[in-house]
Amino acid sequence: VLQNLSQTPVLRELLKEAKMPGTTVKIESPELSMEPQLIKLDQPGPLTLAMHQFLTEMQETKKGVVTPKELFAQVCKKTIRFKGYQQQDSHELLRYLLDGMRTEE
Repeated sequence: VLQNLSQTPVLRELLKEAKMPGTTVKIESPELSMEPQLIKLDQPGPLTLAMHQFLTEMQETKKGVVTPKELFAQVCKKTIRFKGYQQQDSHELLRYLLDGMRTEE
């Protein structure tokens, strides 16, 4: 899931802009023929910042291995079911991760 998210350019760019509070982001979707959306962003929360940091490390690291410790810690704070390192479904992680970042907006 995290590798797929790291290869999503729109998400990476949005998180890069979300780092700066008070930024207005223009979201366009030519495929959906929608009007562009202008969204003013507040201060990003800890999960959003951890996701940005992780995606940045995934894109820029030369060491080959990236460990999402901080991101996982933030997910566990928002969703207790992930504590304890028990096996979870990847679609559950994706849902809780994206929902958690959305609630920080």
